[in-house]
Amino acid sequence: MQTNTPPWSTIRLTRRGRIALIVTGAVVAGTAVAVPLLSLDKEEKAEPTALVIPEGRRASQIYAAVDKALALPAGTTKKSLGKAQLKLPNDAEGNPEGYLFPATYPLNDRSTPESLLTQMANTANRKFNGAPIAAGAQRNAMNVYQAVTIASIVQAEAATTADMGKVARVVFNRLERGMPLQMDSTINYALNRSTLKTTIGDTRIDSPYNSYQRMGLPPTPIANPGEEAVKAAISPTPGDWLYFVTVKPGDTRFTADYAEHQRNVAEFNAHQRTSSPSSPQPSQK
Repeated sequence: MQTNTPPWSTIRLTRRGRIALIVTGAVVAGTAVAVPLLSLDKEEKAEPTALVIPEGRRASQIYAAVDKALALPAGTTKKSLGKAQLKLPNDAEGNPEGYLFPATYPLNDRSTPESLLTQMANTANRKFNGAPIAAGAQRNAMNVYQAVTIASIVQAEAATTADMGKVARVVFNRLERGMPLQMDSTINYALNRSTLKTTIGDTRIDSPYNSYQRMGLPPTPIANPGEEAVKAAISPTPGDWLYFVTVKPGDTRFTADYAEHQRNVAEFNAHQRTSSPSSPQPSQK
């Protein structure tokens, strides 16, 4: 770690202690609850009857899931975005990230990529533009799109639902103090990956999603958050925290003290070294 720069410019802010298992067709969300991307009818296993979008999936993952559900060539759903004519905020500039709401969507012989994407976006608009969310965003001096962006970070970073409000508070506290967010989840989004291992080189990539180098929020949401994450984004838990680290599953520590955070990080690294060889071994700054 460099010693001639402010602590927050070099410290690794977050560690979640969990991984999304995308390639196996299942995902891990929150406290390692497996949720299938596709729900299959027991009597007709060859044809899915519903598409399940878990919280925190990226748009690219949702496109792939729709392609699979409808037995379409890879890339078909993404190419259909123009035809779908989704109702999105002006700030989104046509990018539906954050507005493909996680839920279960029935499938039938009339389902198309356009119809499914439209259902997702319409559901998001109903959820986000209602009085509680819109009023909550305004109460925190932001628009709904910014609230969804914060919620997407909260969804990616919080180890449990109970931690979501605290993670949201860290985001607000850092923004208010003019500190970079330094969220590894934004780096993962820029590099199109899901990992706990972030190197110094990763934090130097040239990307608007590099929250180590860029101030403020990323230009778009980094995933599609669920209702609990959005609620946390508009009603963050009161606190002065600036740092957090998941030392081990079920043990996430929040603090406003840099020295205390360093001690927590050291404990996290020690726990990682004693974990199984197949576990991610992130480098800590």
